Amino acid sequence: MATPRESGLGGAESSPSTPLATPIATPVSTRSVKWEKDVEDAAGTLDRPLLHKRCTNTTSQMAVVGANTCPIESLDYEVVENEVYNQDWRSRGKLQIFQYQALKWALALFVGLVVALVGFFNNIAVENIAGFKLLLTSDPMLKDRYMMAFVVYIGCNTTLAAAAAALCAYIAPAAAGSGIPEVKAYLNGIDAHSILAPSTLLVKIFGSVLGVSAGFVLGKEGPMVHTGACVASFLGQGGSRKYGLTWNWIRYFKNDLDRRDLITCGAAAGVAAAFRAPVGGVLFALEEVTSWWRSVLLWRTFSTTAVVVMVLRGLISYCRGGHCGLFGKGGLIMFDLSSRQAAYTAKDLAAVMLLGILGGLLGALFNFFVDRILRVYSLLNEKGARSKIILTATISVITSCCTFGLPWLTSCTPCPPELAGKCPTIGRSGNFKNFQCPAGHYNALASLFFNTNDDAIRNLFSAGTDREFGAATLLTFFVTVYALGVLTYGVAVPSGLFIPVILAGASFGRLTGALLGSISGLDTGLFALLDAASFLGGTMRMTVSVCVILLELTNDLHLLPLIMLVLLIAKTVADCFNRGVYEQMVRMKGLPYLEVHAEPCMRSLVAGDVVSGPLITLSSVERVGTVVETLRQTGHNGFPVIEEPPLAAAPELCGLVLRSHLLVLLQGRTFTRGRAKAGAAEVFRKLAPFDFAKAGSGKGLKVEDLDLSEEEMDMFVDLHPITNRSPYTVVENMSLAKAAVLFRGLALRHMCVVSMTQRRPPVVGILTRHDFMPQYIRGLYPNTIPR
Repeated sequence: MATPRESGLGGAESSPSTPLATPIATPVSTRSVKWEKDVEDAAGTLDRPLLHKRCTNTTSQMAVVGANTCPIESLDYEVVENEVYNQDWRSRGKLQIFQYQALKWALALFVGLVVALVGFFNNIAVENIAGFKLLLTSDPMLKDRYMMAFVVYIGCNTTLAAAAAALCAYIAPAAAGSGIPEVKAYLNGIDAHSILAPSTLLVKIFGSVLGVSAGFVLGKEGPMVHTGACVASFLGQGGSRKYGLTWNWIRYFKNDLDRRDLITCGAAAGVAAAFRAPVGGVLFALEEVTSWWRSVLLWRTFSTTAVVVMVLRGLISYCRGGHCGLFGKGGLIMFDLSSRQAAYTAKDLAAVMLLGILGGLLGALFNFFVDRILRVYSLLNEKGARSKIILTATISVITSCCTFGLPWLTSCTPCPPELAGKCPTIGRSGNFKNFQCPAGHYNALASLFFNTNDDAIRNLFSAGTDREFGAATLLTFFVTVYALGVLTYGVAVPSGLFIPVILAGASFGRLTGALLGSISGLDTGLFALLDAASFLGGTMRMTVSVCVILLELTNDLHLLPLIMLVLLIAKTVADCFNRGVYEQMVRMKGLPYLEVHAEPCMRSLVAGDVVSGPLITLSSVERVGTVVETLRQTGHNGFPVIEEPPLAAAPELCGLVLRSHLLVLLQGRTFTRGRAKAGAAEVFRKLAPFDFAKAGSGKGLKVEDLDLSEEEMDMFVDLHPITNRSPYTVVENMSLAKAAVLFRGLALRHMCVVSMTQRRPPVVGILTRHDFMPQYIRGLYPNTIPR
């Protein structure tokens, strides 16, 4: 790329302003702006310039995806209304329009079907691999060969972990982590390299299975969101020569706008497949990952999640007959708590409020530790694939030593007489693990550690088991899971945070319930559920979607007031300290994410303060050599088109042309020997509207692919047919905060800044998402945003 700034940038230098007291240049907006801080400091400081502008910008639009740095591109969600677009829609009959709408629904439903099958495969694979591993460990223990059991256990875990890390390190580094920050960024308009590639999808599926089966304190629910988005992206490519998908009927979807809607459906389907929560999946997409929402998208997303749940319910019913594996209940965590009495008193509400406060504090602390540990891991992961695998194997060994060694510190507990047939549990899932205990006894800590994560959550949420887990057991498990959750998130395996947070919250809630048993009459299992919600609210800062997901998991509407209360308190408390974990990850990865609200400093700046130059423009009828040279010398993806005399009385803004459309037009060779309009008819003789569609995962045209002769380079090309005649524009003295709200609200990639006077050029610059980034503004005006 020719510039470190985001592609598509074509700004101009800000208008010079008269210095107030020093020769340092200040933005035009500061001539009439006084900050409250200046007033508080001293009256005499009002004479100094508000902002000191640096000459150069030192920020870089590079993001860390996995451990690879890659350039960031923006997505073209705006509909480019040029003559090619208008001709395309005029040529479509009612049948083609109906086909387009029907295909959008068919693809959304098909995404739900595929994501449901993937989610089912993930759960069955994890249950069987983890179950087989635990059976291999249990056999030597039944023969009192404990050292052999430990070797088998740690060997299986390390092998599975190293295999998952190798897949991520060598095939798809973007598959590491939960993937929710990347999906969130994509739906905000950011196209980071390979985050939704087919290779990322495959590694996400198999790496998640291997990582969860390895006994890590992580979940497969977060990766399912990324998996659903990858499935939707692959199905919504709109055709690809690279993969042989060139059918005419899928060409309608060769644009970012339709892909965005389909990927939103895929993300919602991932949540529905992970928790069997269709409404929760829709609300998760609305609350957490999407930046733009429409009523039509609500119906389509809900239909997708409905397909997911119906398919999963049928498959799980089939598996309950013993056809799908040898361990567990087929995964897909489900806790039916509808039989509980949800009556509560004022003392119970006080206990619930205490859970919310503690969950908010511990959730914020969890985010703080995750932020610090990820900064350390990034330094290690930058050393290469081998370093990633070694780090992952090391964390696996630490996890295995904790999960196998800590149960030895717990004394054996006699089985309850009423559970003589179910206690102890040997060679199957259940609450009462025998471990090293004699007949008729069970190890409470092993019942949590020596299970799959889904079964451990069931054990903690179980009702009427107040005496099953002692305070020491719960405290040990909470501290271990909390610490391992922080250490594990960031290794080179697909990993989610839902399960670690739920495990830590449930154990802490059950411990709190045992300590407050004399004050509150709520069941300890209910305390576990409420504190799990509190931890989710404190860590992820989601409220509505988490509330509905937990209600769908527990099948008990009576818990709604308590869950709402604890979520609101936890989020309010945690917001006083830091951001949600996914917002932290987006910022840490360097993804140029546009927030809902503009930065406060933007209200003291105008649009003309941040555009930079020189501005690169093209004439409406331009020399071919000039266009080619411009494309070669810049990495910009948008160029203002100026109508100049004799085609216009005075220079005026004709519109905006995209780089990809210029390349297609040059490839079609619709040239003229003189500077004259060729017209759209000449273009359509050689090119079809679909030729201008955006390529999917296949290779798009590049300037190096052009093979033009010297004679052709001296000819002229008419840009009118491919120029967007109605680009979004703002005047140069518009508040930068207002421009940021418009830019995000309209899902733009380029916004033209036009001049206020006729004596100046009609357009003074272009705003892209990079111009709204705090780092860039701080680079221009160091005292604008506090570090």
